[in-house]
Amino acid sequence: MQALMDRAGRIAARLTARRETVAVAESSAGGLVSAALLAVPGASAYFLGGAVVYTAQAREALIGLDAAGMAGLRSASEPYAERVAALVRERHGAVWGLCETGAAGPGGNRYGDAAGHTCLAVAGPVARRHTLETGASDRAANMEAFAAAMLDAFLDALTEADRAP
Repeated sequence: MQALMDRAGRIAARLTARRETVAVAESSAGGLVSAALLAVPGASAYFLGGAVVYTAQAREALIGLDAAGMAGLRSASEPYAERVAALVRERHGAVWGLCETGAAGPGGNRYGDAAGHTCLAVAGPVARRHTLETGASDRAANMEAFAAAMLDAFLDALTEADRAP
């Protein structure tokens, strides 16, 4: 968890300095992305909210993405992660939206993805999307790896935004 908190500390410093906000939707990371961001003192300056969107029921209730909105999408894919990152950003009125979605393990998911598969997306002034395959079935290790990858993708987006004119 310390490595996640170190990343979150760097993110918090940038968001606070820029007076920007973030909202998070995660599934197979189980809340670790939000927990890391919230572990930094002063998180209320930048963290607007988050949700563990683990089921279709949660997806509809927490971010308003119903069956009709899922047409042409499947969970645990980059297009889905992009859509959810944009939705969580919009619903919270945040500058940045993050989404992580995948299969922590020890088995794969119903879409045919192996354990250790996750898709990540950042929505905001800079967009990112990425798929990570750890090749491992260790649920807890995958959850931590997924959260680290999400925070790294967000750090990359913030770095790129810093370079923009």
